[in-house]
Amino acid sequence: MLLVLWNVNKFKTLRKEVANSSRPFLIAGPCSAESMEQVDEVVRSLAEIKAVQLIRAGVWKPRTRPNSFEGMGDEALHWLMMASQKYGLPVSTEVANAQHVEKALKAGVHVLWLGARTTVNPFTVQEIADALKGVSVPVIVKNPVNPDLELWIGALERLDKAGVSDTVAVHRGFSYYNHPTYRNAPQWEIPIALRERVPNIPMLCDPSHISGKRDLIFDLSQKALDLHFDGLMIEVHNDPSRALSDAQQQLTPLQLSSLLNGLVIREHTVHDNFVEQLNEMRGEVELLDDQLFELLAKRMKHSATIGDFKREHGITILQQEHWKKMIAQRMGQSIDYDLSKEFVRRLMDEIHQESIRKQTKVMNPEKGRLEE
Repeated sequence: MLLVLWNVNKFKTLRKEVANSSRPFLIAGPCSAESMEQVDEVVRSLAEIKAVQLIRAGVWKPRTRPNSFEGMGDEALHWLMMASQKYGLPVSTEVANAQHVEKALKAGVHVLWLGARTTVNPFTVQEIADALKGVSVPVIVKNPVNPDLELWIGALERLDKAGVSDTVAVHRGFSYYNHPTYRNAPQWEIPIALRERVPNIPMLCDPSHISGKRDLIFDLSQKALDLHFDGLMIEVHNDPSRALSDAQQQLTPLQLSSLLNGLVIREHTVHDNFVEQLNEMRGEVELLDDQLFELLAKRMKHSATIGDFKREHGITILQQEHWKKMIAQRMGQSIDYDLSKEFVRRLMDEIHQESIRKQTKVMNPEKGRLEE
């Protein structure tokens, strides 16, 4: 079968396509291209699913520690292109330096992606951007390993300045030591903030790397779509138990098909019939927010008064035992509030930091400080 010509403007119209479709834009494929037979079998199975629009597979694998499987290298590029031609699906692979870019483009790879370990390094991103000058190819940019929005935006800007305008952002979570649930913490507020700062960027979610285990992928996929992500990037292997990398987070083609059938696709826009009712409910929330901020303002005035008292009596701002008691009390009440412990802890930390700021200003007035 001849390869269906890949439209380089595909990603530019992604949001419109998704809005007019009942399914999300879907990228799928193995973590690594391990053999010609494995690549062929996976791509054949994904082509049968129909919903898959782009194949993903790693050729060069930047592993965390040495002596791990680091990909099959240049030879695997030919396996990808053979499967692409045979089954009529475009393919993508990760590039981590200028040499990777040159080899992938020479092989005919349709879409390139920058991994989290690459996005975190502006020098490497610039090297890749320079290698892409004058080349018309879509580029996927995953978030950096650490939760740094500016690095993510900076990578997109470097590519844009090099003339690479056809870019897509992929949220794959952020490194977090010993997270109780996920391999990489979702921290959904960061991709949401990226959308605010770069409103026209198509945004996909990689639930495989967020979860680290396949039984969480469905729930993460559903949440991403409910947060108005344009699509998904999911790792799929013909035999995950024998995968040479990321075995625990890869689905079989059958599992992917089941996941897609179970997803609920909701409207991104509100129909006129519901606008008035929704606005009424939003108005009630706005009134509650007003009351909430008024209470916070009063609370901080009390903090400043306490700061005055501490200054007069030579008491430090931070009273560790009292703070521990406050945290324990509120965390214990989280069930009564019907709020998650994580949210209560974050909220208390933010309130505490603002209270410290207020007391610091009272206890250490500007006069008497050394001039900068």
